[in-house]
Amino acid sequence: MEVITVSELARKMNLKASDLIGKLMGMGMMVNINQQIDAETAEILAGEYDCKVNTVSLYDETIIETADDLETDMVVRPPIITVMGHVDHGKTKLLDAIRRTDVVAGEFGGITQHIGAYQVELPQGKLTFLDTPGHEAFTLMRARGADVTDIVILVVAANDGVMPQTKEAIDHAKAAKVPIIVAINKIDLPEANPDRVKQQLSDLGLMPEQWGGETLFCEISALKGDGVPQLLETVYLQADVLELRANKSCNAEGRVIESRIDPGRGTVSTVLVQRGTLRVGDSFIAGVFPGRVRAMFNDRGDRIEESTPSMPVEVLGCSGIPDAGDPFQVTNDEKIARQIGGKRQELKKVEEGRNVKKITLDNLYDSIQQGALQELRVIIKGDVHGSVEALQSSLEKLSTREIGLIAIRAAAGAINENDVMLAAASNAIIIGFHVRPTPRAQLLADREKVEIRKYSVIYDAVLDIQSAMEGMLAPEMKEEIVGTAEVRDTFKSSKIGTIAGAFVDKGKVRRSCGIRVFRNGEEIHTDGKIESLKRFKDDVREVETGYECGISIVGFNDIEVGDVFEFFEMREIAKKLSAPTADEKPSENKPANGKK
Repeated sequence: MEVITVSELARKMNLKASDLIGKLMGMGMMVNINQQIDAETAEILAGEYDCKVNTVSLYDETIIETADDLETDMVVRPPIITVMGHVDHGKTKLLDAIRRTDVVAGEFGGITQHIGAYQVELPQGKLTFLDTPGHEAFTLMRARGADVTDIVILVVAANDGVMPQTKEAIDHAKAAKVPIIVAINKIDLPEANPDRVKQQLSDLGLMPEQWGGETLFCEISALKGDGVPQLLETVYLQADVLELRANKSCNAEGRVIESRIDPGRGTVSTVLVQRGTLRVGDSFIAGVFPGRVRAMFNDRGDRIEESTPSMPVEVLGCSGIPDAGDPFQVTNDEKIARQIGGKRQELKKVEEGRNVKKITLDNLYDSIQQGALQELRVIIKGDVHGSVEALQSSLEKLSTREIGLIAIRAAAGAINENDVMLAAASNAIIIGFHVRPTPRAQLLADREKVEIRKYSVIYDAVLDIQSAMEGMLAPEMKEEIVGTAEVRDTFKSSKIGTIAGAFVDKGKVRRSCGIRVFRNGEEIHTDGKIESLKRFKDDVREVETGYECGISIVGFNDIEVGDVFEFFEMREIAKKLSAPTADEKPSENKPANGKK
């Protein structure tokens, strides 16, 4: 980097740090062992010891050179198709119809929670599908799906029409500059209206070919399988136009689609190979983590020895959990992978250090103002990185000026003892998404009184945390007028002072009420308290409409006939955060448990 600490420079020069500090003091610089000096100062200092400094960009050392493609090595590859659309519009059902296997049955609430990557072999050739979640929270996962794809199938329900995530999917596809094929689903329903969908999509720039546009439309019923063969023909037609080819002979390169920790197998990464051939035993680097391919499995769980371009595989052997969307590159040997991994981790640490928020004079006032800010700390653990990221994003959106949600840890993997200890120290709650605590972690949580919440559907977690945050807000005090009374007569008492003989003409009067006094429409006494409330000679707690009573007011005796008393109570109203959007609530057609 452009700076280096004194201790690091001393280590590189094989000298004691105290020698360098002494030399710097002689040059007029008062520094300590952990202080950073710039490259120019380091060069002058090294010159004092007859050392030569070579400044190499740390970023350049993290890049792996890719081989040039030779025409002889290029082969036709299957198209990568991303299925996108709004929640509950039938994306997974469409893939189900194509794969002839029931994916939806394994999805909680019938809603896709992760990206599913599948390869389907049909008579015309192979197709690779990415099934992205349609739920509002998974924006980042949809964007990643659009980045690695060749063709987007946009699924729109004929009965619902264009919805918020439909528009978002179109934006992602246009940003990635990939062709869109529209599949109008659920045409078997009586309320289906395909022409309305075509009209709505035309307004968004997707004009059907039948209407003189360029977008291919197919009308299908994923549930019954109607129109699916015609959709696949359209996909093959579009793939032929694109002339998709890739180098099969070079080192494998691709993208990490998803990653998770499997209790029996360690880190499992779903990788989509984009060029080259990936083999068991290859050394690789995924994001910032080096590794070696110990085993590979295809989308059906069968063990395979090699993976060709456009093939999604599960890879075992990564040293850490790479982020979804990270580049995956094979290196010539394990040593290079470890070196580059170390440099990338160093670069990441430096970047994270730059993002640490420090108190400055500019933000000092804001920080003081935030002294009254309530905080709800959470630890988020999930089965795969993409879902953790989506859940963290959804929960952090709940933060307001009065209460903030802070995710002090968000990672893939089971809930372990370290998570529980961190939660106990930070007074945080643990949210498990598709994961459970280990037995020892559960025992520790019970002992430390740490709350662990387990969820399998994202909107359940969002609504629960929203309720918890609302409970932490200070309630609003709202005034409620409970009744009025007119003074008909006044009496003097040596003990109490002036007593008003009043007639309750509206609502009721309670002993606990506050009281205001009005004369000729003007308020002459505000926020008073009732000292005594009587019916005849008896003390009473309340008097209803149409009855007379005797009222004396604490510290106020200037009461005249014709005055009007107004009685009020202060009620606590629980504050609410902004309500979740319609997309975060369960669909009316499909309840959260997946049953009709």
